[in-house]
Amino acid sequence: MSKTVLLTIGRLPKALDFARSFKAAGWRVLVAEPFKSHLTGASNCVDQCFQVPPPSKGKEAYLTALLRVIEEEAVDLVLPLSEETMHVAHLAGRLPAQTRLYAPPVDRLLALHDKARFPARARDFGLDVPETALIESPEAQGIADGHDFVVKPIFSCSGRAVSLHAARTSLISIAATLSEPAVAQVQLKGKQYSTFAIAQAGEVLINVIYQGAVMTGSVAVAFERVELPAIQEWVATFVQFEHHTGFISFDFFVDEEGKAWAIECNPRVTSGVHFIETEDLAPAILDPGSKPIRYKKTRLMQQFYPTLTEVQAAMFKGPHFWERLKVLRTAQDVTWGAGDPMPFITMPITAFSIIAMSIRQQQTFGQVSTQDISWFDGAYLKAG
Repeated sequence: MSKTVLLTIGRLPKALDFARSFKAAGWRVLVAEPFKSHLTGASNCVDQCFQVPPPSKGKEAYLTALLRVIEEEAVDLVLPLSEETMHVAHLAGRLPAQTRLYAPPVDRLLALHDKARFPARARDFGLDVPETALIESPEAQGIADGHDFVVKPIFSCSGRAVSLHAARTSLISIAATLSEPAVAQVQLKGKQYSTFAIAQAGEVLINVIYQGAVMTGSVAVAFERVELPAIQEWVATFVQFEHHTGFISFDFFVDEEGKAWAIECNPRVTSGVHFIETEDLAPAILDPGSKPIRYKKTRLMQQFYPTLTEVQAAMFKGPHFWERLKVLRTAQDVTWGAGDPMPFITMPITAFSIIAMSIRQQQTFGQVSTQDISWFDGAYLKAG
């Protein structure tokens, strides 16, 4: 009898990669997702989908719904992938004996996600990070007095509530507008990069470094894989000292001298996963280190429909039309599969709820696609 994996997100292309990989490995693939219609649900690699309440409507209700699926479907592996990871990790200690949860312990996970605690931990490891402090602290005022700076919630994602400010801007007025804990961080100059790694017991099994080729707000919808030894070394050092197992991602700036500075950690899957050979993903989780994990040959990938939207927008404003059009014409789509074409074909339909929210709320697709699953506070049992 084949084993069963439960993916706890289905709306994002990264989930499709894992669904295809586990199906190729002979597993039964289930998806639990708050949206009734979603990208991965259109895949012929998915055996069944379950609609569950979003964490934003009540975190305990979300876990209870997941547990019901896990028990009734005899799930062997629970695999959180995106922002819901911070919630799903609280299933530890509540799962049936045969069920494995692929996520770090909650306390370590939230410490990595925390925009105040992560820089302090990296600095303890001797790694370069920009000066960062809680916004109401004297240290934050010192940052604001001497540097252009960034303000962001300690559990921000997808650019949510992130703002840029010039040096000597009053922190008192900024803090008065905030509804959640936030940090002030020195604003770095240079080129920005992101990473995605899979690690096992402090060893990096593979680390993808990529940069945005087309952006929607602060989120890349087309991306290019690059090779930067300074970032590879930074990630390897952090993973070793942290003795990390699982997914881990970072955002970096590289300055004119080639020094890599990590600005935040995302202990989850990011778009870098699309550069990994799909069939290698499941073995990397099930039997880490048993076989090499390969990069795909392509170095330029895109989410076709969001990239198309940005190309269309550039026709009427901005100087980037031709470069975006070139990306649209040459980049490989992250969802297309000749043997599994429906996720790509039906995406405008399956993503309609997110698209409608994006238009209605005047926010980017990336922001609205995670707002019901993101971790916003530390009082776990508090209803959303």
